[in-house]
Amino acid sequence: MNTIIRKLIYQSILAITLLSAAFSVTASNIDVYKSPTCKCCAKWVDHLRTNGFIVNIKDIGNKEARKHAGISSALGSCHTAIVDGYAIEGHVPAQDIKRFINNPPGNAIGLAVPGMPMGSPGMEGSHSDPYNVLLIDKKGDASVYSRHIPSDQRESVLKLK
Repeated sequence: MNTIIRKLIYQSILAITLLSAAFSVTASNIDVYKSPTCKCCAKWVDHLRTNGFIVNIKDIGNKEARKHAGISSALGSCHTAIVDGYAIEGHVPAQDIKRFINNPPGNAIGLAVPGMPMGSPGMEGSHSDPYNVLLIDKKGDASVYSRHIPSDQRESVLKLK
């Protein structure tokens, strides 16, 4: 009898684990507002697709989308995205977006990488600069969500939030 119960428990745990894994890799739809001529935006879209996102491109610019999302122009970049009701401004890495949408802080409206830092997704080149991904709250205040340091790409993310 004990063997049957252990086998049933083992199978239940295995089933729950497999179902959890299946739901965690479900692709998210993301709307990206960008200029039709921006090459780094297109590279960022490719980065998102490579990382499992289903991308809907809106080639109409991003100023209105940024404003509507509540992101200040001081935190702005060349594209704005909306995923699961949250704003993603600029060259935010897919891994940070996934981590954020799986566990968003209650007061958050989204994430931002202001400007266009070299080495961020879509801005790859001859060198990489360190940059921060910022968490933006409903008041418009920003705090560091993660730091990306180019010295070691395998260990480049320091998760702060």
